[in-house]
Amino acid sequence: MTNPLILEPQKTADACVIWLHGLGADRYDFLPVAEFLQERLQSTRFIMPQAPTRPVTINSGYAMPSWYDIKAMTPARAIDEAQLEESADQVIDLIEAERAKGIDLTRIVLAGFSQGGAVVLHTAYIKWQEALGGVMALSTYAPTFSDDHQLGACQQRTPALCLHGVNDPVVYPAMGRTAFEYLDTWGVAARWLEYPMEHEVNVAELSDIHDWLSEKLR
Repeated sequence: MTNPLILEPQKTADACVIWLHGLGADRYDFLPVAEFLQERLQSTRFIMPQAPTRPVTINSGYAMPSWYDIKAMTPARAIDEAQLEESADQVIDLIEAERAKGIDLTRIVLAGFSQGGAVVLHTAYIKWQEALGGVMALSTYAPTFSDDHQLGACQQRTPALCLHGVNDPVVYPAMGRTAFEYLDTWGVAARWLEYPMEHEVNVAELSDIHDWLSEKLR
């Protein structure tokens, strides 16, 4: 497993953001975003793990960085749930390592773009049983959320920021909206924001991310 990219803050770290890239990208993908945010959050450590390289069925079996295999695009996504579990366990190991360094769980935020967002949603609201500082779900969906799932009281206390482009041709906005609506129904303090963009990140979104993180980690 490739070591995560770690961006240490100028001041002693008292908070942490663990940020997962999307399908086919790498741990450097969100480094410019982390650097931008850390200029303003000077005691926050940013950790950007790397997905393993493996065949992806929907891409004709071509091997690329992937948190899990996507077997089919319909009806929403058919995925390799065992690989998703493995990726969530990798995130949990990073959470535990930060807690061992003295970072309070309520000051640890999980963030993920596209496929990485699916992993952090699964980690925070399916596997992990304690309250975290928050989840940022960018242009993503929640393949493991279902009507029969119930959150524990601690999971409910993990707030979420769900952001999506209204013209996203890769992960349709309705898929992201469904994930948000599950969180809202389950009693999570979740916020939904839309932007005039496709499957990407824009300046307005970065501004909203900064404001939300500053509120949670101040």
